[in-house]
Amino acid sequence: MSKYGNKKVVVDGEEFDSQLEANRWYELKLLQRAKQIKDLRRQIRFELQPSYKKNGKTIQSINYIADFVYYDVNKKKFIVEDTKGYKTETYKLKKKIFEYKYPELEITEIFE
Repeated sequence: MSKYGNKKVVVDGEEFDSQLEANRWYELKLLQRAKQIKDLRRQIRFELQPSYKKNGKTIQSINYIADFVYYDVNKKKFIVEDTKGYKTETYKLKKKIFEYKYPELEITEIFE
């Protein structure tokens, strides 16, 4: 069990953070086989702020990790997806920074 109450799930040898995420992966794989989407990838890291040094100490970068990224053939654009049980305050903040830094992209949220 994670701190948010979801259970890790293993499907086809791949670990997912929740059953919702595993189910969505399965749906996206079907869409890719049907050639509705392409270039399906998971756990893609987007840097929101690079690491830096202050007073001799390295401060870690801030990243947003998308559950899925793929190209929607019909919409002719890349889609960034995140499966959510609910929105944490950290997620809300990272989403705002993501939208500012990557204005050509938006996060599609898939809820339980």
